[in-house]
Amino acid sequence: MPLTVRRAHVTEGAQIATLVNRYAELNLMLPKTLMEIYELIREFVVVLDDQSRVVGCGALRIMGPELAEVRSLAIADEMQGQGLGRLIVDALMVEARDLGLRRVFALTLQVSFFEKLGFETCQKTVFPEKVWLDCKDCRKRTCCDEVAMIRVLTPVKEHVQPALASEGESR
Repeated sequence: MPLTVRRAHVTEGAQIATLVNRYAELNLMLPKTLMEIYELIREFVVVLDDQSRVVGCGALRIMGPELAEVRSLAIADEMQGQGLGRLIVDALMVEARDLGLRRVFALTLQVSFFEKLGFETCQKTVFPEKVWLDCKDCRKRTCCDEVAMIRVLTPVKEHVQPALASEGESR
C-alpha cells in the first residue's frame, strides 16, 4: 500500500487528535484538545494511507536556537510495526537539520525505538527549556515515567558554488 509522508493540513486536525488521544487514553502520551492540535498544526508531519487517511503523526517543537523536541508521535493500531514511526522521525530530523538545529530530544516510554534512530538516554535536566515550557504544568510532573533521550545532529555542509570563470577565461 503506498504511503505519503508530508506536512499536516489543517483539515487533518481531527484525525491527528484522534491518534494522539488514543495513546493518551492508554497513559502513553499527554492528551491534546482539537484546538491545541490546530494551534500546533504547523509542527506536525503525517503519514497518509492510499485512501488519504492519517495513519501516523508526529511533531517537531522548537525549544530554542539549537534544540527541538519530537513529540506526539502516534501510529494507528493497524499500522504498527510497518516503519511509520521511523518515517516520521526521519522527516522531522531532516526538518531539524534544515532549520539549523543541533540537538533533538524526546521524552518517551519507547526507549528501544528511539535508540534504533540514534537517540541516547540522558537526564531531563539537560532540557531546562522543556521544563519551563511544558513540564511545570504537566499532570505527570511529580510522577513522570518518561525517559529523556537526545540525538545530536550532524551539521549540513554548506553547499559551495564553484567560482564562475570570468569572461574570456577558459574552463
